[in-house]
Amino acid sequence: MARNELTLGKLIAKGRRRKGWPQRDLAAMIDKSESWVSQVEREVIPVNSLETLRHISDVLDLPLPELLGAAPPPGQPPVSTCRRGASARVGRNLGPEEADDPVRRRELLAAAAVVFASPLTSATPAEASTLAPLEDLLLYGTARVPEGSDVSPAGVAAAVKESRARFRAARYDTLARSLPGQVAQAQALRPAELSATAVADLYNIAARLCIKLGEDGLVAITADRALNSARMGGDALTIAESHRMVSSAWRRQGHLARATDIAVRAAQDVQAARSTPEPTRLAAGSSLLATAAYTAAKMGDRQTAHALIGEAAETAKAGRATADARTDTGVQQVLLHQLSVHYLLGDAGQAIDLAKTIDPSALPTAERQGRFFIDVARCFDQWGKPEQCYRALLAAERAAPQEIRRGAVKGLAGGLLRHDRSLPGIRAFAGRAGVPVN
Repeated sequence: MARNELTLGKLIAKGRRRKGWPQRDLAAMIDKSESWVSQVEREVIPVNSLETLRHISDVLDLPLPELLGAAPPPGQPPVSTCRRGASARVGRNLGPEEADDPVRRRELLAAAAVVFASPLTSATPAEASTLAPLEDLLLYGTARVPEGSDVSPAGVAAAVKESRARFRAARYDTLARSLPGQVAQAQALRPAELSATAVADLYNIAARLCIKLGEDGLVAITADRALNSARMGGDALTIAESHRMVSSAWRRQGHLARATDIAVRAAQDVQAARSTPEPTRLAAGSSLLATAAYTAAKMGDRQTAHALIGEAAETAKAGRATADARTDTGVQQVLLHQLSVHYLLGDAGQAIDLAKTIDPSALPTAERQGRFFIDVARCFDQWGKPEQCYRALLAAERAAPQEIRRGAVKGLAGGLLRHDRSLPGIRAFAGRAGVPVN
């Protein structure tokens, strides 16, 4: 049979066998179940997603046009007329996969089940982010107000909200491109007090983005800019978040004791700021205390770390963040820090036990969900369980694809490459995470 006479299912099966893979390995490579692959190859169900076809094309080294043009064998009607109404031919109107579940909560709960018990799956991340425009703004002041921007209190507030939403959704690529212009937009706002607070909020978001992308030098600069602007604006919550970023900058430079002190003092200051409603003050304070606990654990100070994370948990129970909170706060957020504290103190077993009690769908943002699974992966790595570590990394990729470009994930993926024969798809995952793969 000529190659161009193969149906889509048979073409995929032939490509898979040429690679020497069983169906479960192909399933892991394209983020599908073994059953799904089997049904596609047997022409029981169609492939209705162009993205899935591109993924199949990449992993099997099959030309995409050939997959798109796959047709039923000559002399037979289309498969859709002879096999339970399904079609193996790819049409022009590409839509969601038949088995896709649109409810994110169910997806996250399923991902959690994958981490602890289920077969391996994978996903495909977005492109890596670049901070060059932000660096140009910080070093040379080259950013301009985007054409058509609304330089009014409402317009700038909307820009800050948009940037915060992009960070929480783990859309770091889009955020990196838009932040410089939004900072310039906020700087053009008058009166100066409103401008200063908005600029500080944006620089705090920029500092968090730099942390995600491992740009420690830029973390220090953005945190300093944020704190100076926040003090000019006088908003207690923005000042508190700026101190949290300064604490993170000191921690990343190795000044752990100083970083802990900065966060603890800032927590005390914001809780004493009577001009701000108490529940909001407590929520901000709990985030600072959790940050201090993380730093104390990194320093190996077990007693201080546990005391601070306990205080953060109690404070979080009494606090309540507003919809426009400067950072994610609450009991679930403190639990994530507690997970990290256990890991940093070498208590991987305790960390995993805690992780099993956390509902990832209850975490407020994609960024937090991705971080949860990455922290679980680190714990399994520390515990010497590579398969569970890999499962957690794949779950992180599904929750927040751009999270896997972080340095911690690259390190884990690089270590897992030595298990590549027993971890289907690990080499492809490592490549997506930015690890050089020969």
